[in-house]
Amino acid sequence: MIGFLHDPEPSAGAERLYADDIDELGYVMNVSKLWAYAPDVCDDLFGLMRSAVAGRLPLRTRAILVVAATSAFGDSYCALAWGEKLIAETATDTAAGVVTGADTGLTDAERALAAWARRVARDPAATTEADVETLRTAGYSDADIFAMTVFIALRIAFATVNDALGVQPDAQLADRVPAELRAAVTFGRAPARP
Repeated sequence: MIGFLHDPEPSAGAERLYADDIDELGYVMNVSKLWAYAPDVCDDLFGLMRSAVAGRLPLRTRAILVVAATSAFGDSYCALAWGEKLIAETATDTAAGVVTGADTGLTDAERALAAWARRVARDPAATTEADVETLRTAGYSDADIFAMTVFIALRIAFATVNDALGVQPDAQLADRVPAELRAAVTFGRAPARP
């Protein structure tokens, strides 16, 4: 079982997803097992995410957006996985601070990003022109703001599928991230245990 679903039928696309995980991480992620039901859809979704931010948002910025948005949304898996990426770009206390909303260690411009990501994730219809103006004042162009909003929406779509179908964060991921990050992720599904 993967989440609430039975394991998908073997396919070339599934094997490719699994092989990519093993090459990168040494194990197959639970999300890959789920998305093995539709590996082409997974490829297309991640292609859209890459296209949305192509050359516009560096990894640190993307990590802040994902951690802030998925934490606000209540997705533990992406908060842990992208929290680990944010740690690599900043520090453990910074990543934990973005998870909790304290935004410790972020610049003023990055705090504006994190606030925007949380607003979009929690209630996109409640955003205001003033929220967008805050991003402009922080130095982001309208094209940047559009790109980051599309990116957040696509990441939330990905998290929605995973969460709705019961996928838990990998035990290996939970064991690998620093305790401070694990402690900050008090929402969503608990990590899987072997």
